[in-house]
Amino acid sequence: MKTRHLTPELEVSALGLGCMGMSEFYGPRDDEESLRVLHRAADLGTSFYDTADMYGQHHNEELLGRFLKERKDSAVIATKFGIVREGKAYARSIDNSPDYARKSCEGSLRRLGVERIDLYYVHRIEKDRPIEEVMGALAELVREGKIGHIGLCEVSAGTLRRAHAVHPVAAIQTEYSLWTRDVEADILPTCRELGVGFVPYSPLGRGFLTGSFDAGTEFQADDFRGKLPRFTGENLNANQAIVAVVKEMAAEKGCTPAQLALAWLLAQEDWIVPIPGTKRLKYLEENIAAAELDLTKAEREALSAAVGSRTVAGARYTEEGMKGVNA
Repeated sequence: MKTRHLTPELEVSALGLGCMGMSEFYGPRDDEESLRVLHRAADLGTSFYDTADMYGQHHNEELLGRFLKERKDSAVIATKFGIVREGKAYARSIDNSPDYARKSCEGSLRRLGVERIDLYYVHRIEKDRPIEEVMGALAELVREGKIGHIGLCEVSAGTLRRAHAVHPVAAIQTEYSLWTRDVEADILPTCRELGVGFVPYSPLGRGFLTGSFDAGTEFQADDFRGKLPRFTGENLNANQAIVAVVKEMAAEKGCTPAQLALAWLLAQEDWIVPIPGTKRLKYLEENIAAAELDLTKAEREALSAAVGSRTVAGARYTEEGMKGVNA
């Protein structure tokens, strides 16, 4: 697979692999199948793997740790801290304190079985704690060699500027896809100005942009999409107009809707590295093929305009999930 630079020092595969769904949020987990997906991703040239300490309450990092015992040399690992959950509950609090950052980092290193985390994100920003204090604590972990680069998730342009003034921020991770484009207003221009890479999560709209769901879709009890505003009730029906556009243009291009959506993201900037998540080999191979799909400027602009002319029905998350977003 082709590679990209999030920063001059941080080179990764053009597409990464989001690993969250291997542990929870998208139905039952199957560790052995997930491990097959991870190894196949590596075989196909994926070098960038994204996890977090709260995915499956440490399970996801432990799963990656099993994979890294065999593939550590070829992997760039990103993980996160800052969201605190009790048991399997979705409710969360946010803790960015220096003590918690250090404790979390040590735990992630142990579970992953590595001596250094390549990219360590603040998963969500604590409302009343100065970002300068958080960056100072993370900068100390960089100096100690425990983390290689610092990232931030779901931050405002102002927070990014303040953080970057304390220590270089390597990458921002925020939701970005054809139907979630808030970052185009301020965050992407700021990343371009500061030389900060951008990592879109949910680049396929949590699967919606693949065309897999229709108005009659019923989600399993352990699939959190069944509670998200965009996937419920009349919103799910109204949003079919968006995916219809993607499906039509994908057919014209001779690719799948997922491949078109990923190729569109890759064409925005050469420092953008999407991390589509999957726990199935079929979808992994389909997604990775998108890295070889080129869109002309006219195709990219036509797709942007066609989707952008339609209103997305529903918020990205529930009220609980919006905690710390655009902080």
